[in-house]
Amino acid sequence: MIFREGCHGLPRAHGVRRDGARYNHPMLALRYVYILALVVWLGGMLILGAVVAPTTFEVLQADAGSQGRELAGAVFAAALARFHYVAYAAGGTLLLTLGAMRVLGPRPAHSGLRAIIVACMLGVALYSGLVVLRRIDAVQAAAGGLPSRLAEGNERRVQFDALHVLSTRLMMFNIAGALVLLYWEARE
Repeated sequence: MIFREGCHGLPRAHGVRRDGARYNHPMLALRYVYILALVVWLGGMLILGAVVAPTTFEVLQADAGSQGRELAGAVFAAALARFHYVAYAAGGTLLLTLGAMRVLGPRPAHSGLRAIIVACMLGVALYSGLVVLRRIDAVQAAAGGLPSRLAEGNERRVQFDALHVLSTRLMMFNIAGALVLLYWEARE
């Protein structure tokens, strides 16, 4: 048996939770899949927002001006739409593994609350991908291109800006939820 330092400097056996419950092999596999799905979802959101979006707009706009901006918007919209499928799969995987962990035991701390957070995150991702992104596409189609080319008070530009802000806030909500879930995993 491998020991490592636990609470208060006392040794803790590998495969044993703080509450003394032992992990079995199926439980370890489920936890691994759970953490992997969570990291893929969280990492994807962070990379899209912090790297892909700014880089795509910066490079394409510098190269082709307003046409580059329009192309960057199209590229990022396609990447975001594809990422939503990753988010749906990750959310479903998180819910399935949480349910299985509850059955196999020992139950993760706050497993019910974790499931609620995951369900809310998945609902937000579904709403963002199936409703908000479609509305953004519809506004852009009605505007005949970039809504940012329209006058400041134009209804379509105002709609687009509001939907963009909503999309960003929904992703920030999911990032916050994923960080809470990751914190609980780190504490386990």
